Amino acid sequence: MTELLDLGPHAGFILTCYAITLATIGGLFAWLAADRSRLTSALAKLEAEGVRRRSSRGGSAGEPT
Repeated sequence: MTELLDLGPHAGFILTCYAITLATIGGLFAWLAADRSRLTSALAKLEAEGVRRRSSRGGSAGEPT
């Protein structure tokens, strides 16, 4: 197990890169969750105002909307 953790003289650089990568991916997940929440809230507000989605009209794909 100690051979696996022996990163040599560049250990600081390697661990820093891993930490930055994990922080970036975590930040992207947080941003996606916040954006989804914002869009869901905006969609609910529009639907409450009476605006409906085109996909819920039930027309066929060839008909003009």
